[in-house]
Amino acid sequence: MKILYFGGQKSGKSSLAEAKALAIATDKPYYLATYDHSFGDSEMGERIDRHRLTRGDSFITLEETRHLAGVIEPHQTYLVDCISMWILNSLEESEEALIAEIEALETIDANIVFVLNDVGSGVIPSDPISRRYVDLSGIIGQTLARICDEVYEVKLGLERRLK
Repeated sequence: MKILYFGGQKSGKSSLAEAKALAIATDKPYYLATYDHSFGDSEMGERIDRHRLTRGDSFITLEETRHLAGVIEPHQTYLVDCISMWILNSLEESEEALIAEIEALETIDANIVFVLNDVGSGVIPSDPISRRYVDLSGIIGQTLARICDEVYEVKLGLERRLK
């Protein structure tokens, strides 16, 4: 089963996705963290620490910033938090390569719960890198929605099932 939770920053999507992953797992699920620590952002480090404390030892944590299909094994449950960071890590990759990576996940017989930030509801960014990021987020979001069995939009901690 593939499931997508998307919403704005601090919408509650990660908490809901964690609960879903725990609910569908038959064994201890994996938390696939995509943040690249080489960015050296101390505020993001604090956010990550809070996420770790919240989930406790409910998950087995794996860190993979680029090649998701290389670490996801069949017959397991994974929470990928988050695809938005994965896109940021992969901005130099072609759109086709990113779509291919996501589509490769569709073929793996595993439960995968994805988290994606909804960044496309604002104005068009004025700089090329930000525009590329927003565009890729929308394209990858559409690809995920297509391959996922369930899609949830999250606002204010409330989820609405779209698919």
